[in-house]
Amino acid sequence: MADTTERTLKLLALLQAHRLWSATELADRLDTTERTVRRDVERLRTLGYPVQSVRGNGGGYQLSAGGSLPPLVVDEEEAVAIVAALRSAASGAAAGLADGSVRALAKVTQVLPGKLRRRAEAVQAMSATVPGMAAPAIDAEHLTTVALACRDTVELTFGYSGGTAGGQRRRVEPLRLVPLGRRWYLVAFDLDRADWRTFRLDRLTDPQPGRRSFRPREIPGGDPAAYVQQSLRRVRQVYEATALVHMPFDEVKKKIQRWAEVSEHPGGAVVTMRQDDPAWIFHTLAFLDADYEFLEVSEEILVALRTREARNSRALYLAGRSAPADGHSG
Repeated sequence: MADTTERTLKLLALLQAHRLWSATELADRLDTTERTVRRDVERLRTLGYPVQSVRGNGGGYQLSAGGSLPPLVVDEEEAVAIVAALRSAASGAAAGLADGSVRALAKVTQVLPGKLRRRAEAVQAMSATVPGMAAPAIDAEHLTTVALACRDTVELTFGYSGGTAGGQRRRVEPLRLVPLGRRWYLVAFDLDRADWRTFRLDRLTDPQPGRRSFRPREIPGGDPAAYVQQSLRRVRQVYEATALVHMPFDEVKKKIQRWAEVSEHPGGAVVTMRQDDPAWIFHTLAFLDADYEFLEVSEEILVALRTREARNSRALYLAGRSAPADGHSG
């Protein structure tokens, strides 16, 4: 049997899953008795953890939300995930999250054991961001409000600037937040239109959770992320291009795997991109700073590329004409 401290920490880790545990289940998991479980629960309450007791058949113990934030217990994988997420948020697009993420990251990293700190740093080192590819800014409070409404399955109302009815208040049953590409999307059932909809979070204003709770409906297809992708294909042009990049596969994957599909090729790496704006395809390929050739590309993308290059060539030509000759300045 583990000592009291170790056993209590294991109990706390189980309770933080926020499910209802019977005393029998906890005793089995901790290899102890139900009486000892009850004592350990009281010890956690003394330390400030709001452990709720549910009596009767099907009852047990559950960690409820409290007025303060006692110390959290996380395992190695969770600690690394927290650091990686905070680093990403610190340079992300959610307005108001960056400063808080930096402060939280400093606190978390300071108390990490050396082994975990090295793992977290390795995760960061293997991540890359493309300059100029920041997502539209979203309000951190809006993001939190919507996420809590999804979690608590309560009705949500908000103003929305997208679609044909831009600016109107929308009343929805929120299901899931889906980060896709450079944006965040909310998948929800629109109560006024009696149909499923996707909403861009950067176009959402003044979200207000209601009091009415609901039983989550089954989303068409069962996969929120797939539903968002299908919805976007129906409402906007998606440009797709495949290029052979003459650069080692590992280097290409490390730099742009978040924005493209990358596969090995004897000549380097094959990169496939799908974007709603051809410019992002060019940004991604230019970021690699390597020779490449298109294997599959639409005429629309080529027209956009030629227009872009023509502007660049003209700017370089004009800059060359206005530059003073060597040795004759002044």
